[in-house]
Order: sequence, then structure tokens, then C-alpha cells
Amino acid sequence: MALSDIDLTKVKYYDYNNEVNIPKNGQIQLNKDKLALEDFLKENVEPNTKHFSSLAERYQWLEGNDYIEPGFMSKYRDEFIEELYDYLQKQDFHFHSFMAAYKFYAQYALRTNDKEYYLENYIDRVAMNALYLANGDEELAMQLADEIIHQRYQPATPTFLNVGRKRRGEFVSCFAIQTTDDMNTIGRTINSALQLSKIGGGVGINLSNLREAGAPIKKIKGAASGVVPVMKLLEDSFTYSNQLGQRQGAGVVYLSVFHPDIVEFLGAKKENADEKIRIKTLSLGITIPDKFYELVEQDADMYLFSPYDVERVYGKPFSYVDITAEYDKMVANDEITKKKVNARDLEDEISKLQQESGYPYIINIDTENRANPIAGKIVMSNLCSEIAQVQVPARVNDDQSYSEMGIDISCNLGSTNIANMMESPDFGKSIKAMMRGLTRISDVEDLDVVPTIKYGNQLAHSVGLGAMGLHSYLAKHHIQYGSPVAIEFTSVYFMLLNYWSLVASNEIAKERQETFHDFDKSTYADGSYFDKYVTKDWGPQSDVVKELFAGIFIPGIEDWQQLKENVMKDGLYNQYRLAVAPNGSTSYINDSTASLHPIINRVEERQEKMIGKIYYPAPYLSNDTMPYYRSAYDMDMRTVIDTYAAAQEHVDQALSMTLFMRSTIPTGLYEWKNGRTNKMTTRDLNILRHYAYKKGIKSIYYIRTFTEDSDEIGANQCESCVI
Repeated sequence: MALSDIDLTKVKYYDYNNEVNIPKNGQIQLNKDKLALEDFLKENVEPNTKHFSSLAERYQWLEGNDYIEPGFMSKYRDEFIEELYDYLQKQDFHFHSFMAAYKFYAQYALRTNDKEYYLENYIDRVAMNALYLANGDEELAMQLADEIIHQRYQPATPTFLNVGRKRRGEFVSCFAIQTTDDMNTIGRTINSALQLSKIGGGVGINLSNLREAGAPIKKIKGAASGVVPVMKLLEDSFTYSNQLGQRQGAGVVYLSVFHPDIVEFLGAKKENADEKIRIKTLSLGITIPDKFYELVEQDADMYLFSPYDVERVYGKPFSYVDITAEYDKMVANDEITKKKVNARDLEDEISKLQQESGYPYIINIDTENRANPIAGKIVMSNLCSEIAQVQVPARVNDDQSYSEMGIDISCNLGSTNIANMMESPDFGKSIKAMMRGLTRISDVEDLDVVPTIKYGNQLAHSVGLGAMGLHSYLAKHHIQYGSPVAIEFTSVYFMLLNYWSLVASNEIAKERQETFHDFDKSTYADGSYFDKYVTKDWGPQSDVVKELFAGIFIPGIEDWQQLKENVMKDGLYNQYRLAVAPNGSTSYINDSTASLHPIINRVEERQEKMIGKIYYPAPYLSNDTMPYYRSAYDMDMRTVIDTYAAAQEHVDQALSMTLFMRSTIPTGLYEWKNGRTNKMTTRDLNILRHYAYKKGIKSIYYIRTFTEDSDEIGANQCESCVI
């Protein structure tokens, strides 16, 4: 029976899984999910998998029929490949939920061209990743295989899915580009959006440098159309370039909160916006410097500045001017056109749109740049708001060639699974293997279609190692999410990620005798990056957290001092190392909770195109762990912010943090309500945004609002960017 012959109305696994959502005698029927998993493997996977008599026959057939990329397997001895498979088989891997198995076989497993038969199982995909990422290094290949099969490490979807395949997409699928204030660069940006969307990329685009509506063009006043028409062009580009009709492209545009078009920018996303300007599928984000928060707190008016005039006065694009430092001078400068709005009124407009649509994302741009160890300026983020890297604007000639090559960003991501990492036999060795796997992707990624991204990757070798499964790990150990113990654990865990990723990058730099571009201008080179680690012990303080990390090496001040000296001497290979993405389907195949978020429901409902509704019980869910699985919608969001702030302390980039709100909330849930009505208001969002800013949060991704009719606003995630 081929896959296309399966009648979903007759298979048992679908019914079993749906019964998980039907309580029996007041209990969640978790056993039904196990039955669904067993039946799915028996009735769907086993009879529809193509089998081979040997590994040699399998790989010969796959290569001969153009399913796998030729060449990279020849870097290994045949005997080693047999040894690797033998080891993986002995690990006795099993999926732990129906969702995990379904997601893997529906989304990741290699199939025949007619989609009728599976050509690989989970072990095959693990082996392919390990062999490709190790690039002929047998010891590293075995180590990576060990990390992935025990689900301590999960490569991002584009990597995990595509490595080793002959007909594949890119190994990275998330990018960040910017435009400057001229038609040539705008045209190049739109072309880049088309090209990146064609390969399935999610794209962040900075529009802050574009002159506002009504600005002069060639000294003719009122000629410029502003950013909204460019947004429409970009939205149409993403819609048109849609991966052979399979999936629309995805993009986000960023604008400075001090841009004169900011109100129109926000208004274009509103439900009641005029159809001529309404933005339906394009995501919105705004960059906010410290000065905005200061003006809001003062209940003051604020000035919005013409990017055209600012660039004339300062000699550089608007995004590269420090508005917080230059604000008063810009207000006083008569050469800069400006208009006045009330800061709190604008903040309310931001919160109203977040309530309505989940947008805009918030990038605290001064916070990002204060913490940035690299020479240059961060001006924007990516589609999921976790990337914070320096960029350099390009200059484009009339023939669309570059007079000055810019530096843009590709997001090369992977994630640790916290629960499994905490059981690693060697935490440091695990992280070092992961960093080498990520670096391999950086080394081979060659994106000719957007030269500024290709150039940026060649200079930076940047990667983004993150984490998933925080809530499930805490629940497993009977720790409440957001409690002091949970926050302390989060800080120590990410301190370890920081330490070992630095060790790995330093070792690679020493081996290759190569550092990232302009290393000598970074705070790593002068040692100041390490100041906080050589003056304070960041290890566990409470007995509970000490017990959690028992047996795991915790670097002390002397270890950090030695690392500082090593880095100052031999450098780092990777310009950026850490970032926490939102995690999509990979958290399901890892039987993990997503990212650092709290769960939404103890039994999550997912709508899948091919099968309908699937129910996913939270990992480790039992009567014992039930009290530790509170829904995000029933939490004080300040505890989520506190959790992310603890991790952010040690992450050189950012974390994709979503906030979860109810349209109505239980009285007294938030202390600041002070007896007011329990309806969620824009004031609550304003307070949370300021709280996050003061806690050092770099970015806020979606605002997800749970309405009274059980619909979620802002609940869609970009599949191009999640890992």
C-alpha cells in the first residue's frame, strides 16, 4: 500500500491521537498517544518504506537515482560508515509521541519522487547530517551522530532537512538585508527579496534609511512616496516568488520609531486600512532607541526626523546615526525637517496594533548595540527577531552592480535540547561538536543570488546556537517556570553555552590561523568582553541549582581568565555564536517544548494540512508534573521576561521572545492592575514593554492574544525561519 492509498477515515492512529483531547474519568488519555504512535509506525511507516539489503546497496541506489549528493560520502572509509550505523542502531532510538514521528515523516524524511515511499528513517537522517557536517572527520562525525541521535543537538530545519540531498534547498533559510535612500538600492533590495523568497527564505528588510512621504527628490518638494509603497512592492514580491506555488515567501520590514512615516507604517497593518495600502502578509517590526522610552516616561512630545536631511547633515544613512545621543542636536538643527507627535500617543498606537495583529516586533536597538562586542552598528533584525549582527550599507550603480559592497546577514542556526543536554556525558564536548557542525554550514554556504549576504558570511562565519525545552525540563524536575530557581538555572545554562561556544570558536581560530573580520576591533580582542566573568562567579548559588548541575563542569573566575587570555592571543573564528530562535517543528520531533517559552496548553492542538488536527501532550506530562505546566496565558508575563533576561545576559545576539496575553484576564493576575477592570489594555502592553527594556531584553517577537472566542491573534509563525 502506497502513502497515497491511505484512507485517514480508516486508520486507527488518527483516532487514537484525537482521543488524547477527550478526557476520561477526568484524566487526559496519554496512553492513546502511545497507541497512535505505535499504529502510525506499524500501518504507515513500515509498509511504505523502501528497504535495501545493505548500506552499500542503499547508498549506491540513492546516488544512482539522484537522491543524494555525490562525493561527500567518499570522504569516509566504507568501514567507518558501517561503524557509524552500527553505533546508531545500538542507541535504540524511539520517538516518544505521535506528533514527533508524524512530523519527521511528513516533513523531513526523504521520499521517492512520486512521494509514495519513504527512503529513510530517523537514523538515516541523523547519519546523513553527521557525515555531511563533519566533512570527512570521522571522530567529529561520530560525536555529532551521538549528539543528534540522543537529541542533545538539533540542526535547524533547512540544515537537518537538506544536507546530503541532491535536489535540495539552502542550508540556511533566514536572512537580513537593508536598503539605502536611492532607487538603485531599492531595486536591488526588491530583487534580493524575490531571489531569497524563491529559495524558501524568510527575509528581514530595513527601510529606516528611506526618505519619508513628501520629502524632496532632486530638490522638488513633495515628490517622495515614503515607505508604504515600498512595503507593498515587497509584499507582492514575496507573494509572487512562492517556491513553485508551494508556499508564499515570508518577510518583515523594520522602521525606526523616529521615522516620519511611522504612523502610516503601523496603519498599513490595521484591519480597517484602505486596501490600496493595507499590508496583509508582510510582518512589521520597529527599532526603538533609548530616547523613545525616555520621552514616553516624561510624557513629552517627540520629533520625527527626515532620513533624507539626516543623511545630508551627518553624511551617513539614518540608521547609522545615534538618535539617543544626537536627539537634541537634531531637534535644534534647522537643516533637518521634522514633525512633532506625542510620545505616549505613538506608544498607544503601537500597543493597539499589537493587540489587533500581534505586530510590530520590537527591537531595542540601543540595548543591542550596547551589548554588541563587534565593531560597527546593528540596525535591524530578522524575521524572528533573534538575530543581532552588524551590517554595512551597500552602494549600487545604475547597472545594479555594486560600487561599495555591503555586509548583510544569513542566519545559521541550531539548538540544544535542554533536558537531554543536562544528561550529556560531557557538556563541553557536546557544545564544541555542535559549534563545529554549525561552522561547517557557514563554510559551505555560498549564496550568489545576494552578494552582500555571501560577503557577510565570508567575513563573519557567524552562527546561532540556541536552546529549546526549558519549560519541559523545569516541569520534569518539579520547578515552576519563572521561579527564582528556574531563573537561576536559566542563567547558569546559558553561561555554559557562552563559555563552551567561546572555547570552540577559539580552538577553530587557532587551528585555522584565521579570525573573523575585524576581530582586532572587537571587545574580545581587548579583553573587555570578559570583564563581568572575571569579576563575578556566575555558577549555581542555590542548593537546588547546584544539584541540577551536579557532575557538570562549571567554569569559575580562573577558567574565564584563562579563556580571556586564549581569545586575546588566538582570536575567535565566529563573529557571533549564540541566538535563540522560536523553534517550530524541530521541537516536536525532539519531544520538547519550544524554545524558552512556557506552554500554551498541556495538550496542544495543531492543524496539519494533510491530516487535520493533531494533539501533542506536553513532554513528561503526568499527574506529578501537571501542576508545573501552567499555560503562558495564565502567567504574569514579567516572569517570562525575567527568564529571557537571565538568558540574554550570556547571549551575544538576541532571543525570540513572545508574550502571551488574554483579551480578558483573571482579576489580580497582574499586580499592576490595582483593582481596575480585568480587560487587557494597551497600558498593560506599554508597561510590559518598558519592563522588558529595563531588564535588558533586546527584542520582543509576537504578542499573542487569546480572545474570548478562543482564537489566537499573532499565532502564525514563519516556517522559513523557525528551527
